[in-house]
Amino acid sequence: MAHFDTEYQRLEASYSDSPPGEENLLMHVAEGAKSQWHHIENLDLFFQRVYNLHQKNGFTCMLLGELFELVQLLFVVCFTVFLANCVDYDVLFANKFVNHTDSSKVTLPDALIPMDVCSKRIRDNGFVIFVLIISGVFWLHRLVKFLYNVCCYWEIRSFYKNALKMSMSELPYATWQEVQARIIEIQKEHQICIHKKELTELDIYHRILRFKNYMVAMVNKSLLPVRFRLPVLGEVVFFTRGLKYNFELIFFWGPGSLFENEWSLKSEYKRGGNRLELADRLASRILWIGIANLLLCPVILVWQILYAFFSYTEVIKREPGSLGARCWSLYGRCYLRHFNELDHELMSRLSKGYKASSKYMNCFLSPLLTVVAKNVAFFAGSLLAVLIALTIYDEDVLAVEHVLSSITLLGVCITICRSFIPDKHMVFCPEQLLRVILAHIHYMPDHWQGNAHRYETRDQFSQLFQYKAVFILEELLSPVVTPIILIFSLRRKSLEIIDFFRNFTVEVVGVGDTCSFAQMDIRQHGHPAWMSEGKTEASIYQQAEDGKTELSLMHFAITNPHWQPPQETTHFISQLKERVHREAAGAPSETHPLSLSESEPRSLVANLLAGPSTLASVHFGRDSSLINAAAGLSDGASALRSLSPVSSSLHLRGSLSMAQRASGFTAKAMSGSGTDARTVSSGSSAWEGQLTSMVLSEYASTEMSIHALYIHELHKQQSRGELSRHTWHRRESDESSDSIPDEVRSDHNPQSKTFPRSHTFPTVVSSPNATSASSSNSKGQEEEKSQSQRRHSGPATGIYILKTFHFYGFTANMQMKKLKIKESD
Repeated sequence: MAHFDTEYQRLEASYSDSPPGEENLLMHVAEGAKSQWHHIENLDLFFQRVYNLHQKNGFTCMLLGELFELVQLLFVVCFTVFLANCVDYDVLFANKFVNHTDSSKVTLPDALIPMDVCSKRIRDNGFVIFVLIISGVFWLHRLVKFLYNVCCYWEIRSFYKNALKMSMSELPYATWQEVQARIIEIQKEHQICIHKKELTELDIYHRILRFKNYMVAMVNKSLLPVRFRLPVLGEVVFFTRGLKYNFELIFFWGPGSLFENEWSLKSEYKRGGNRLELADRLASRILWIGIANLLLCPVILVWQILYAFFSYTEVIKREPGSLGARCWSLYGRCYLRHFNELDHELMSRLSKGYKASSKYMNCFLSPLLTVVAKNVAFFAGSLLAVLIALTIYDEDVLAVEHVLSSITLLGVCITICRSFIPDKHMVFCPEQLLRVILAHIHYMPDHWQGNAHRYETRDQFSQLFQYKAVFILEELLSPVVTPIILIFSLRRKSLEIIDFFRNFTVEVVGVGDTCSFAQMDIRQHGHPAWMSEGKTEASIYQQAEDGKTELSLMHFAITNPHWQPPQETTHFISQLKERVHREAAGAPSETHPLSLSESEPRSLVANLLAGPSTLASVHFGRDSSLINAAAGLSDGASALRSLSPVSSSLHLRGSLSMAQRASGFTAKAMSGSGTDARTVSSGSSAWEGQLTSMVLSEYASTEMSIHALYIHELHKQQSRGELSRHTWHRRESDESSDSIPDEVRSDHNPQSKTFPRSHTFPTVVSSPNATSASSSNSKGQEEEKSQSQRRHSGPATGIYILKTFHFYGFTANMQMKKLKIKESD
């Protein structure tokens, strides 16, 4: 497929993961030889359940979790009706006198209305009856779904036990990569998919994330979510769970959706001839779903308020400052998500950047607000101190009306005020903080760098990293705002949505219809400004924005090191890793010449790592474990603590000394069996395997952070003087292929054309040093290879671990290690 003109395309063998000659393979197995798992019809749903069961730590935990969700729903409805109709609040608040023959104290049963009176009040209230009927129908639906899921997940439990040979007790300690490796291995025996002889990591990711990849692509192309410009707040992005649910209902699985099943787009949406008719049909469907949301708005709004009240009241009482805490918004999670990135991978990455993001947002505390908060905290603290002193002197003070309430409110007020008072010992460096954030989240508009101190950058970052209170408020307003967005905003994008699904859907053999961006193909969706110049044939409409294709490709390759991409993709990955590794060595130019031209910095990685780096090697003997690597791993503990909150609680040196005794980490196990070192969790103890997998996963995360920083830094150097395009600058006219001239759409090198462009389009200038950079790259690779052969005898495979950082006030002295797995004769 050379380019996306107007028609849906079938992805041929050049993209297929099937071996040559097996593209249309259909496996036939004799009836007697078929296993229980032969030819699973809906592999998307099957792999999603396998993944969900792993993430929920086994069948029992999953069962209890869903059971308690049913109980919670029943409790919220029944308890709310009880509070509204069966409690005498006059007695509870002592506004009504109660006669007692044996005691003068008012007890809790005195405040309860008799059962017959309570039942009559419920029957006479039409709104309560309506709510109970709707809630009952919804609860019965959830109950049927729960029973169905129990049967389905029991089958998945059997699959883990019988096919994967994994018990539920060891599932919480196994990594997903280990489960995935076993699935790929049993494909040869059980033929789960009959259309391919062998499964790959990308096949499994495509099936689990088929619809989520479409959502990530639509966010990347600014098709979703809808943006508003309000008079006081400025540009606002509204993206809630309720709105996301409606998007998925319209596009993927609801009645009349664009997909006829989980893996196939409807045939009429694959042709461009009737696009206008399909757009009208989609607009009409969006209108009816918006009207349905409008009719159900009162019920959903009441439910949202009650659920938020029961969920957050206790948390706010215990930690009043929790509303001032921040969280990654739903829009932020979609914008920052790589193509083919699972939920746990995304949340792990964002969690590592949480601390630096919070520190960055705290740099913008208002000095005026700080002065007010200090004085309000002083006055509130004075009153609270007096009340506490009086209570200590005589506990009867608590019996005075509103004294206990005043103590509680004053404590809440002081806690809130403290959240606006910065730590006087903290030194803030916004630019360095933003660099640390970029190392973890991997995506950032170009104009943020160098402008980290500006409030415009802070406001745009707050769309990704919002207050918890704002998140709760948006969810509460979602039942009201969602129908407005569907009826008045999304309907106008119906033609662009139809064009998007037609132009960016490809059929992959053995997988079905997938988002073409999820193929992570540099040639089809690379961006010339993101290290893809000369390698991509994509037009502006086809290019993924913000380096999404390149960064997603590197993330997937590092996360799944045994994945075998196409030859062009392999060359891109190896070339990038070689450049990063060679520059990170930090040696003088006469010893390790760089491949960069004179217009580029001498060593981008050296600028990023701001400290000396050495290149060391660690050997693994045939029967040894991680004994020799332990010193290198423990040397990097300080940097891992700064990069991840998980590792900060681990005593790596002592724990790794235990993990060294695990017999599963021999060179034979890692290089001979084909099992990745990051996924091995065997040993005498599940804890040892989990610990070692965690540590090795940290190094993979660090490696990706360095590559992300390097790609952004190189992009920054290449795009100097060019006007960049990003989410905050792109116009709606950029989103449709109709806005791109035909001569540009059909040209493989669109930047060479001269045509009228909007001011948001980049002016790409070809680099005159591209040829020289390429030749020096190949020369540097040969020199590095010869030096490596002189230092180490025999074949070796390398795992690059980059571990030197200098970020916002700390220097982490991690050296760059190139772990060499060597087999002695």
